[in-house]
Amino acid sequence: MLLQENHFKNRLNSGECQFGLWLGLPNPICAEISATAGFDWLLIDAEHAPYSLQDIQQHLQALSPYRSAALVRPAEGSSSNIKQLLDLGCQTLLIPMVEHVEQAQALAEAMRYPPQGIRGLGTSMARAARWNGISNYVTQANDNVCLIIQVETRTGLENLDALLSVEGIEGVFIGPSDLSASLGFIGQADHPTVRAAIDSAIHKIKASGKACGLLSVSQDMARHYQKCGVDFIGVGVDAALLAQSVRALAEDFCDQDAGPTAGY
Repeated sequence: MLLQENHFKNRLNSGECQFGLWLGLPNPICAEISATAGFDWLLIDAEHAPYSLQDIQQHLQALSPYRSAALVRPAEGSSSNIKQLLDLGCQTLLIPMVEHVEQAQALAEAMRYPPQGIRGLGTSMARAARWNGISNYVTQANDNVCLIIQVETRTGLENLDALLSVEGIEGVFIGPSDLSASLGFIGQADHPTVRAAIDSAIHKIKASGKACGLLSVSQDMARHYQKCGVDFIGVGVDAALLAQSVRALAEDFCDQDAGPTAGY
């Protein structure tokens, strides 16, 4: 049995932009429907959506027959959490809120087996190793995993040059929404100051030789960033697409003033 190739990682820095979709609905049927669309990658967002480890595993199983690569964004980047996600079969992790070199170095080590890292061995229980079905998994895994760090604060931007020097990080993802808040323009990801900061960060990341990514639900801005050389771009969110579609359909047919007031 052979280790599944990380096609997403292999295509980074190829000069070809990879387009993806955010998955925020923790149902594997929704994930599989999205996989039939033909995106280059699909990101399971366990930072903001209510995904359990079992939910993530079921999503990986649902996506595995399709061409779309599965990326996972956990709520945080502890070594224990990374270990479990890698054992589940996650190949590419997007870690949010990375600000300091020491944090980035710890993440790179958590992604890899010794001597390059500190990842613990438990292949007999790991879906990634097909429960010891891949005999040479531990000798190949380090080269197959992909770590993307998310820079989305003023501090992260200030430390970007140092973060880019960390070995074991394949790319940097710019988070426009949180970055706009950190820069004092909450909810204004298209503010000129925020856009200038993003453009500057893209230039630095590309100059370093690492891959650059971001999320832009505006098609015009996504095309702009593609022209800037961004390597992977999220162009939509499943929950938002569903909400927009059902609201538009209801607006065509229903009295929007009818019904009880919504609450939590």
